[in-house]
Amino acid sequence: MRVAVVSLETWKQRDSDALRRLRNVANGLADRGHDVHVLCSKWWEDSGDRREEGDITYHGVVVDPEARRSFLLRLPFVVRIVNPDVVHAGALPPSQVTPASVGATLSRCPLVTEWYGDDESEAGSPRARRWAVNRSDGIVTPSRLIKTQVREIGADENDVRAIPDSIDIERIRDIDPVERGSIVYARRLDEGANLESMLLGLAELRDRDWSATVIGDGPQRDAYEQQVRDLRIDDRVEFAGSCARDERIAIYRGAHVFVQTAVQCAFPTELLWALASGCIGIVEYHAASSAHELVENRTRGFRTTSEQELAAAIADAGDLERLTVDESLSSFDRGQVVEQYLDWYGNRQERVGLF
Repeated sequence: MRVAVVSLETWKQRDSDALRRLRNVANGLADRGHDVHVLCSKWWEDSGDRREEGDITYHGVVVDPEARRSFLLRLPFVVRIVNPDVVHAGALPPSQVTPASVGATLSRCPLVTEWYGDDESEAGSPRARRWAVNRSDGIVTPSRLIKTQVREIGADENDVRAIPDSIDIERIRDIDPVERGSIVYARRLDEGANLESMLLGLAELRDRDWSATVIGDGPQRDAYEQQVRDLRIDDRVEFAGSCARDERIAIYRGAHVFVQTAVQCAFPTELLWALASGCIGIVEYHAASSAHELVENRTRGFRTTSEQELAAAIADAGDLERLTVDESLSSFDRGQVVEQYLDWYGNRQERVGLF
């Protein structure tokens, strides 16, 4: 299958949750032997407008990501030249979805749009967002929470499928556990981290034997480190800073509990990695976070609504078995998630009458 991935900016130019997800989809399809073409602004320096990297072909529709208008005007013709079986478009900016749909129509193939989260729901004009969802033959979201947001913009429920982020179970198995704390938290430490909920819960458990590791960096780190000192638990909480994936996995495998308290979350990727690495998941519920979706109906998961409930859940988690890998999360493995995308592509091809 030939897939045209449309994104004005790519993971080569900017780091974001949405672009990392789009990168994982493109790499997953290429690893399965599919012909993947990324239509984007140029990020390479030589004069050619095409670049082969690994099993993916990049097409420089424009030379500068600031040339958005030129990108939108040229995109339908480049899509037609590629002649894909499916067009898979990111929704940032939402305005790129409409010309992508024109290219898909010219190529007689479906358009599937990746709608990751709040950035897409807030970017562009309301009209651009409505056109993006209405011109798509199918939409992918990472969670039921974002699926609801897309439906509120105007998408038909039958045209939207929630497909989760993916993990690599084999990679988890291959990394040795490292003891860095029985409790772990991982997220960028910004205004949405809400780490104070976990710290206040831990402060209520001073009389118990625990240690905690906080993974991540950001503008609120100094404030959180001061809060730890004020709560007099600084001898039991380590701030590890930003850690690479393998180091995170090692810490998760050596821990017993992962705590998720962020107030906004399109998909709790770090929670998923931690659960698959054997951690018990404790999620503080927030209306703008989908994290609770991962622990629903799981014996190794708790949902809380206050610091007191969070502290009680940490205490109760101590009675559950310690694991270093949870095979029940294998449905989130990269290969399984790619299969969900391929199934959705086939479904959308049938919808537009191609098969």
